Amino acid sequence: MPSLIASGLYRFFHDGDNETAALRGIDLAVNPGEFVALLGPSGSGKSTLLACLAGLDEPDGGYVDVMGQRLSRRPEAARARLRARHIGMLMQMGNLVDHLTVAQNIRLQRSLAGQRERARLPELLASIGIGALGDSLPSQLSGGESARAGLCVALASEPFILICDEPTAEVDAETEKDVITVLRQHCSAGACVIVATHSDVLARAANRCLSIRDGRLVA
Repeated sequence: MPSLIASGLYRFFHDGDNETAALRGIDLAVNPGEFVALLGPSGSGKSTLLACLAGLDEPDGGYVDVMGQRLSRRPEAARARLRARHIGMLMQMGNLVDHLTVAQNIRLQRSLAGQRERARLPELLASIGIGALGDSLPSQLSGGESARAGLCVALASEPFILICDEPTAEVDAETEKDVITVLRQHCSAGACVIVATHSDVLARAANRCLSIRDGRLVA
């Protein structure tokens, strides 16, 4: 059974009398162990699609199921519980709680998922090159360090579904290789990974690439 199913997703945004169709009938199924790269130009609908898949935004039409449970059309509290239990997210902004250290952010994520302290927290941080930053606050991190710390938080609860928006946008080539290794390892453990990216290197690491144009998936 697919870990994640999206069926007939539509999303519209309004600005005065103007209406923009950000998603136009998206259908998608992602299986356990699958690494999917979502490609497309800025404004094509990638971030909107990821937000709907993660339950951070509600589609105007269609629905999303995660791990056999309906995510769409539920109260936010119910969506939050499903996210905490099944989904890890790295979005372009807002991945870290500002007044908590990196290590505390990771512990908070595990607590929200109902999990115990991660005994291998130093190993997780070291796997993408921020082993010395566990006690740092988000304000003390560079853009690349913040992105890597956000990925650690997304992985903290060992989610069945990992959703990432441009996970390597602010890192160098060597760190990108480390991030790809971590994503592949997560897939090897049976989770599915969905990333939106402009990186050809990251796209080649996926075992399925999808293109989105004007809110539609195209061949």
